[in-house]
Amino acid sequence: MKKTTVLQVCVAFVLCSLQAVIASAVDCPDQETGGTSCTISLEKLLERAAQHAELIYRVSEESKLLFEEMLVSFGGVNLHVPSGTMCAPKTVSMSKSEIQQISDKWILHSVLILIQFWTNPLADLHASLENYENVSSALLDRSRWMSSKLTSLEQGVVVLIRQILGDGGLLLEVPEETSDHIVSSNMLETFRRDYSVLYCFRKDAHKIETFLKLLKCRQIDKENCSFF
Repeated sequence: MKKTTVLQVCVAFVLCSLQAVIASAVDCPDQETGGTSCTISLEKLLERAAQHAELIYRVSEESKLLFEEMLVSFGGVNLHVPSGTMCAPKTVSMSKSEIQQISDKWILHSVLILIQFWTNPLADLHASLENYENVSSALLDRSRWMSSKLTSLEQGVVVLIRQILGDGGLLLEVPEETSDHIVSSNMLETFRRDYSVLYCFRKDAHKIETFLKLLKCRQIDKENCSFF
């Protein structure tokens, strides 16, 4: 409980300090018709997209802990995530040394694929949590927030792709439909399915954050990016 409380305070502080900065900037609302240009500088757009991704990751971490605490009232549930679940499309499963050698185009496309991969599962997760009898408002709020902000981040990444790669950079393979949400009468299966979404999304949210910070370092700082 103490660990979750500390994390809640941390996330609340970051949310209050960054929300006003991120909310409009990532979406780049002052684009020209067609969305091919943006009045926000590339440096600012990269900075705010990275901040946005970092906050999504922090909230996903807190959501996972809140979910685990919720299940205590059920006397403990085996939440082991089996192999073969929806964790991470294989196209972005890479070591840190491999990440150093990839192109900016690959980074941008991988981030966009990951975001699109999780859009429907997060929406389904929130819908499922609303049916829980003992779910906390904090967990519901965070699941709704993650789903909304992931869409906002996707819009920002599309702008980044257009600025860095040009309009042709948006031509990529569309990820397969990943939403396989099934309403189950078995509550244990529902717990495990929803926990798997939180568990796996948290891992991929961290990848998105890492990729965007690496891209920012490459595009703006140019040097000293070896710490990723």
